[in-house]
Amino acid sequence: MATMNISLPDSLKADVDTRVQDGGYGTGSEYVRDLIRRDLDRQSLRQLLLDGASSPLDEQPYDEWIASLKERIRTHRG
Repeated sequence: MATMNISLPDSLKADVDTRVQDGGYGTGSEYVRDLIRRDLDRQSLRQLLLDGASSPLDEQPYDEWIASLKERIRTHRG
């Protein structure tokens, strides 16, 4: 595992120490690693949302989905 040293203002260091003391993490390094992982996950999700928003709409699958949903409702009532 590689080592990276970071400098934090006293207030942020105190926040990290509080997180560790509260039992959520074993060490400050674990907390920082978790923050990095969450940020990477957030970026991946954001990209997926942007990709989906910019993709063309395909009316046919949506229409088929609605028709199958209506059929399931009719069958269930039945």
